[in-house]
Amino acid sequence: MSKTASLACIILAAGQGTRMRSTKAKVLHEVAGFPMIAHVRHACEALVPYKIVGVIGPDAPEVGEAIAPHASVIQAQRKGTAHAVLAAKDELRGFKGRVLIVYGDTPLLRPETLSALVGQSAPVSVLTFKPEDPAQYGRVFLSNEGLVDSIVEYADANEQQRANNLCNAGVMAFDSDVLWNVLAEIKPHNAKGEFYLTDAIAIARAQGLACAYITGDAEEVLGINSRVELSVAEGIMQKRLRHSLMEQGVTLKNPDTVQLCADTRIAADVTIHPYVVFGPSVVVDEGVELFSFSHLEGVRVKKGARIGPYARLRPGTIIGEGAHIGNFVEVKKSNIESAAKINHLSYVGDTRVGARTNIGAGTITCNYDGFHKHHTDIGADVFVGSDTALVAPVKIGDRANIAAGSTITENVPEDSLAIARNKQINKDGWAKRFRDKKGGK
Repeated sequence: MSKTASLACIILAAGQGTRMRSTKAKVLHEVAGFPMIAHVRHACEALVPYKIVGVIGPDAPEVGEAIAPHASVIQAQRKGTAHAVLAAKDELRGFKGRVLIVYGDTPLLRPETLSALVGQSAPVSVLTFKPEDPAQYGRVFLSNEGLVDSIVEYADANEQQRANNLCNAGVMAFDSDVLWNVLAEIKPHNAKGEFYLTDAIAIARAQGLACAYITGDAEEVLGINSRVELSVAEGIMQKRLRHSLMEQGVTLKNPDTVQLCADTRIAADVTIHPYVVFGPSVVVDEGVELFSFSHLEGVRVKKGARIGPYARLRPGTIIGEGAHIGNFVEVKKSNIESAAKINHLSYVGDTRVGARTNIGAGTITCNYDGFHKHHTDIGADVFVGSDTALVAPVKIGDRANIAAGSTITENVPEDSLAIARNKQINKDGWAKRFRDKKGGK
């Protein structure tokens, strides 16, 4: 997809977020498995702009990493939102077009809303909303012509102004020449002594410029400043993701109990039972059934497989077509081929399990020697008896059988039976003598 040469985006992300009570930068706290700034970045990327620039604080280089591969600049001193936008000016030197300004703590913004804002014909446009409780949001005031006349921050508003419920979402779009011109005129004449981006509106109006607005959904423009607001955003995002899956033909038996990740990809005719959790990078093909209390992260589940209940699939795992992963089974960085079964109480790590192989209950692959991980290769049509330990590196040939209770430390040829356990000894009468000695019956 070609870039839109007439659009650039600035993401403001230098705020300290003290109300989060965290050593981690506010915008790095996660919603649906990704930092909230990543959601904002993705929304901007969907518009395919000429350039995206992040404005970050001097003490949070990891925020720049979250914005990458796009450019980031440092706002060395936090002197307000207008000051932050000016920090990006050099990165956009020579750019002519629309400049969209968004905030890194608004993870619920939709690309469609941003596109509508940018598409306004006026040289300045503002995203507004009407919350049930206007609280301490800046208030937006309209002219007789129905255009934005000014924005007054809550701290600087009087009681009459605070009664207005049309609020500023903070997201704005400017023609580039207008932006840099009005920013140069902004002064810190406010309660906080900061350079407010919202003052750009009154300055633009004084210059005779039109300022348009659109009104967005209050949930969509939610800015995150606390853990409570973070949890609210998580709930909204999860509802969106679940709704989208069901619209695409996925069955959720109890939608509110399923936890999704923003990048979860699930095909039609998949059935998901209650209390299934998806981490990042999960792809599920059609016809799969996922049973309750299973956790998936970094895995691919192919057509017709059955997972769980109480299964854990860890990163690097591929589950083949028609394979079964059952109760209390953990699989890590392994390729479970088609129609293979691992149904009960097993751990399989760094392993290939061949097609149609059956792994008995209580089987473990001993893949770690305390220093390094080693690989186990199990062929096709193998039967592994219950309570078997496979000590890697080891290879089990096609159609081999492993006797229950074995500890396998050497390769097993195909079509062989491997038995690796101590010989059973029965001592007649021992149990009765033991009971008599202890005074039992």
